[in-house]
Amino acid sequence: MAMIDRPEAARRLARAIASDLALYNEDKIVLGLKNDTFFKEMEEEITEGRELYEARVSPTLRADTNYYERALIDIIIKPKSHIKTPIW
Repeated sequence: MAMIDRPEAARRLARAIASDLALYNEDKIVLGLKNDTFFKEMEEEITEGRELYEARVSPTLRADTNYYERALIDIIIKPKSHIKTPIW
């Protein structure tokens, strides 16, 4: 499989991975936000997603962007802004 070297394709992949994380880990996400332990609760899933992203996106493009981290915020955390949490 060819490495992704176009920014839009890398962004789409990052958002797809984050969407899957959000879909399959709702309870862990809510618990992590409520207790301000989101990154600890989701550490394994986030790491696995990052490894998939890094395996598919060219190192040069990864070095100049933060698409994966941005997708985590935009797709997983931001939509949960209604949850009462000490984070905000």
